[in-house]
Amino acid sequence: MFGLLRKAEARETQQVPSLDLSGPRLRRAFENLVKSAETTGGVERYVGALALKASLFEELLGRGKVGELAEKDFLDLAAFITPVRRRIGSWLANHDFAELRRAMVFLLDGWTDTDSADARLSVFVASFPDDKEHRWMRDLGAEILHFVAPDRYPLMTRWMWDQKVATGVLREIWFAENVDMAEIDVPDTFATFVTLRTELEGFLAENGVFRDLPFYIDLLCAHIYAGYINDRGGQYLRSDFTNEGDPMSHTRRMLGLDAVDTESGRTRLKLIDGTAHVLGDVHLIESGEVH
Repeated sequence: MFGLLRKAEARETQQVPSLDLSGPRLRRAFENLVKSAETTGGVERYVGALALKASLFEELLGRGKVGELAEKDFLDLAAFITPVRRRIGSWLANHDFAELRRAMVFLLDGWTDTDSADARLSVFVASFPDDKEHRWMRDLGAEILHFVAPDRYPLMTRWMWDQKVATGVLREIWFAENVDMAEIDVPDTFATFVTLRTELEGFLAENGVFRDLPFYIDLLCAHIYAGYINDRGGQYLRSDFTNEGDPMSHTRRMLGLDAVDTESGRTRLKLIDGTAHVLGDVHLIESGEVH
């Protein structure tokens, strides 16, 4: 593992990428977000929900606690990560949870050193097979880093930007006459996501937003990509999205904020036997649609 880390560190580049973002696209997206959120409590409600999500991740994983993480507590976290909750049940049916926990321990070892972010995330992903069935591991690692330390780590999920397939939020807000045909030669590295975060912080400040910036950025980006899914269908999560009247439905799902039925505690995370994981409870109930 440490050999992989040294190789990953050797590949790291410290060059700050230049991002050519579209101001009009961002303004339209922000205005649409504010309008869309009005009927379900407003933007602040969603920002508060993301803050609660981060507090749960920090409580269970932060400050070395990841080494003691129990499987049932991990499932609580996984319920809030859409691509993970769809696959983790079958993965755990064939693997020991300790294998995943070891990878998470390494991912968060030295978490205060953001210079090693790319290396640690690369090693985390490389701990699992490089195939279609394990692409969600990138999203898991990215969400762990971000929600354990949102001020240090921007969200680096595939839907934010995936250089390999050249899709993500970055394309949707790129400055070009035809964004679908634009060639965006930007790596999906920590430096890129930090640059994107900085640009979006400036944009939000211009629009009067100065607090809870990591979560405002998450919400804005999720709403942007949810619009892409709603219009054309997504590369990664399409099967978990349906056409619904609520304009914030896809946005919530991108961020895992639709995870729990507040009355029953039942989550969207299904275990291998078809039962639904119940948040904060080892008991299982029969699976069913969670609204």
